[in-house]
Amino acid sequence: MASPDADRQALAERSARALFEPDRASQSLGMRIVAIAPNACSVTMTVRADMTNGHGICHGGLIFTLADSAFAFACNSAGRPAVAATGSIDFLAPAREGDVLTASAHELWSGGRSGLYEVTIVNQHGARIALFRGRSHRLGDRTVEPRTEP
Repeated sequence: MASPDADRQALAERSARALFEPDRASQSLGMRIVAIAPNACSVTMTVRADMTNGHGICHGGLIFTLADSAFAFACNSAGRPAVAATGSIDFLAPAREGDVLTASAHELWSGGRSGLYEVTIVNQHGARIALFRGRSHRLGDRTVEPRTEP
C-alpha cells in the first residue's frame, strides 16, 4: 500500500498531465513542467526572439504568462479544479533572448475554496526576474481529469 505522501505526489503528477496536455498556450510558448509536487510546481521557458518587445527584452505579458502557468499547475495539483481569481506581478530585472526562465510556484495559504500562491521567476543564473502572487478559486469538489474530445 502506498503512503499518503506518495498518493498525493501521484495525484499531483496526474493533475499536471491532465492540465498540460490540452494547454496549447503554454505548449506554444515552449513551456515545460520540470517539477511538480502537492501545491507546488516549477515551469521553464526559453525566451525566443519572437518574445521580445521594442526594447529588446522579454515582453512582460509573457513573463506573467509563465508565472500564471506555474501557478495554475500548483493550485490544481491536489486534484481539485481551480482557476485564478487574481494575479499580480512585480518585474525586478529584464529577461533577454536566450534566457531560460524558471517560474517556481508554491502555496502560501489555503482556506475554503481559496488559495494564495507565490511564484518566483529566475533566469538560468538564478537572478530574480519577477515575483508573482495569485489567489485561486476552487470550482467545487470535482477532480481534475484528462479531457476527452467530443
